[in-house]
Amino acid sequence: MNTYADDSRFPGPDPYAPLKDLPSFPLSSTDLADGAQLAEAQTAAQSISPQLAWSDLPEGTKSLAVTCFDPDAPTAAGFWHWAAFNIPVDTTELPTGAGSAADLGLEGVISLKNDSGQATYYGANPPGGHAPHRYLFAVHAVDVEKLDIPADATPTVLGFNLYFHSLGRAILWGWYENS
Repeated sequence: MNTYADDSRFPGPDPYAPLKDLPSFPLSSTDLADGAQLAEAQTAAQSISPQLAWSDLPEGTKSLAVTCFDPDAPTAAGFWHWAAFNIPVDTTELPTGAGSAADLGLEGVISLKNDSGQATYYGANPPGGHAPHRYLFAVHAVDVEKLDIPADATPTVLGFNLYFHSLGRAILWGWYENS
């Protein structure tokens, strides 16, 4: 069982449960401890994306995508905080704050508008008093160099395409609560 899906503090579902079971690969961060409370830098007030580093991608990986999703938002569809794709396969990490640029500082990368309307990382901002919310930072190993998704598509469209093109997925998660 995924640790982010096995905690009764959080009201939302496991968003990856209905998707294909994919192999994982090593994913780490100097800014985010798996399962820990997010730092203020990763909240909406600062919206600084965490450093993410990965290795040992599945054979056949040709590009990457990075997403951040809050399944605990009081909506029927959760809340997308970040969605970037067409990350070159030779990229092994994103530095702290890379999500403040729509291209992550890498040629050819596309960031879609998140649910706050920004084509950058939007930090944690759960409604006050709702409950703690999980923020699932996922790196997706993709089987094509370029996903043919319009830059004005939604993160849900990216997720649909990732269902058919992902060879692996690694997730780091943190949580945050506004009192």
